[in-house]
Amino acid sequence: MMRILIAEDDLVSRKMLEATLARWGYEVIVTSDGAEALRALKEPEAPRVAILDWMMPGLDGVDVCRQLRAASPAEPAYVILLTAKGNKTDIVNGLDAGADDYIIKPFDRDELRARLQAGLRIVALQSTVAARVRELEDAIARIKTLQGLLPICSYCKRVRNDGDYWQQVESYISDHSDARFSHGICPDCYESVVKPQLQTLTQGERKTG
Repeated sequence: MMRILIAEDDLVSRKMLEATLARWGYEVIVTSDGAEALRALKEPEAPRVAILDWMMPGLDGVDVCRQLRAASPAEPAYVILLTAKGNKTDIVNGLDAGADDYIIKPFDRDELRARLQAGLRIVALQSTVAARVRELEDAIARIKTLQGLLPICSYCKRVRNDGDYWQQVESYISDHSDARFSHGICPDCYESVVKPQLQTLTQGERKTG
């Protein structure tokens, strides 16, 4: 269930918004001012969507937006400003402060639903991108384990692993990365090792024949 935070200092508006969101199946986190909302949105498991009233005592919705964006969380909340300010300058200022969208009060339920759905699509996309980034970082971390000085035997070419055991190079690399090996024979080894063995085998067959 998607969690949505609302910050509204007016009791009637807050109750109406909470009831509407709950009816649509969202888990609603209720706050009554900007400072409380900001604390909740900075928590490790903060709601990914927030609806903030513009005009609140102390920190208003725009102040909350600015401080949230300054904090630069890995997965930022999608913020919708709820405002009675309908002129173009105010709207631009709110978006410049870091809001993602806005709704004019008193809000229309159909418009609120549509804007929420748009926000949820963006949140889902952000989560997908963040997951891909984490996968890439994990892959890079695994590759980095192969960097640095590796103790390798001068004779058998085994590598000493972290447990002080000696492994074949291919086994060690497979354990520390996603690399897999297909075996073949290089030209030098064919000439120096395989070809003489084949010649010896052929000569032996001739003698026995």
